[in-house]
Amino acid sequence: MKAFPIGLCLLMAGVLGSCAPQPEAASEGTRVASDAAGTQAADCDPLETRPREAPQYEPAFPGQTRACGVASGVAFDVAVLTTSLDEPWAVEPLPDGTLLVTEKPGQMHVVSATGEVGPPIAGVPAVDDAGQGGLLDVALSPGFASDRTIFWSYSEPREGGSGTSVARGVLSEDRTRLDDVQVILRTQPTYANGMHFGSRIVFAEDGTLFVTLGERSDRATRYQAQELGSHFGKVLRIQPDGAPAPGNPFVGQDGALPEIFSYGHRNPQAAALDAQGRLWVIEHGPRGGDELNLVEAGENYGWPVITYGIEYRGGPIRYPGGTAEEAQRAGMEQPVYFWDPVIAPSGAQFYDGDAFPAWRGSLFVGALREQRLVRLVIEDGRVTGEEHLLTDRGQRVRDVRQGPGGALYAVTDGGELWRIAPQG
Repeated sequence: MKAFPIGLCLLMAGVLGSCAPQPEAASEGTRVASDAAGTQAADCDPLETRPREAPQYEPAFPGQTRACGVASGVAFDVAVLTTSLDEPWAVEPLPDGTLLVTEKPGQMHVVSATGEVGPPIAGVPAVDDAGQGGLLDVALSPGFASDRTIFWSYSEPREGGSGTSVARGVLSEDRTRLDDVQVILRTQPTYANGMHFGSRIVFAEDGTLFVTLGERSDRATRYQAQELGSHFGKVLRIQPDGAPAPGNPFVGQDGALPEIFSYGHRNPQAAALDAQGRLWVIEHGPRGGDELNLVEAGENYGWPVITYGIEYRGGPIRYPGGTAEEAQRAGMEQPVYFWDPVIAPSGAQFYDGDAFPAWRGSLFVGALREQRLVRLVIEDGRVTGEEHLLTDRGQRVRDVRQGPGGALYAVTDGGELWRIAPQG
């Protein structure tokens, strides 16, 4: 095992639930974290104490799961900017304080800093929003200030099914339409179900684009996460025009798709770069076994051959030609951290702003099933503490991003957009 255990196996979205909206779009609520120290004590208690779904799988190293609970002592206000979004999936702050929001049924909007939702932006391609599909992630070009280009992922309707695609377009100056729209990536194969599209997109420091992809969930497709001739269950690295990025690990290998960066993933719905420019990906696990992974080029993160979870109906994970009955195997990477029971994470952000100095370096993760915002303390490549925020709001947090002023923005499956800012 490497000094920094690495692995990918993203979290599954869980069952969609309805959440009661706040009474008014601009309502304010103050939340204060405990004033306990934000450091981990040797004898501290984990936040998670429920029985594990898969207790037969022992962690590979201390601290790989059930990290000690920590509290940052940060006081903050939560402004509910709007409650009128239709299944929002991603939020992307713009440089002027407005926000781009995607909605799963296929709309994209600009939302003002005060919560006014603009009309749907014209020019978005048709989506297949069955199941977990639809209009999914959105990211600004590194040169957005001058080129106004945005990139987005979506489940594209195709003959015989659907597939994750990535498109780019230029946001008009009045922000009402997308011009010069181009589909730069169509993942293969096409498949007929509505599950496990992955679909987070993250720009690397060198201007290339990471794309996370699920393995489409079905037992028949699971093992394609291990096959380099399929995009299922992979992290890709491409150039802004969709071409494979230079230096990808499988370029020139017979039978391998050159845009593949890593493989063996389940359904990665969260991804973020840390201060060192490293890519961290969080995957929905099955029943048990949500994973946080530090992703490296060419590595195999194990799904479905190894896992810390079990089938939803119980029993070991099965796939064509085999059964997963272990969580560790030579040649396959370990997750840095896993949750069992799952939190069903979606959306992630490393915090580096000035608004919350105590949170700098923390990884924030939206939790769907557990309906909260999770903060992880990471030191030397290991999780050393976990804090749960906004647990009283009863909302499935779908995405979280940092705005230009250091506030955090989150969208929920209940149609809400939040701004989390220092108290007062």
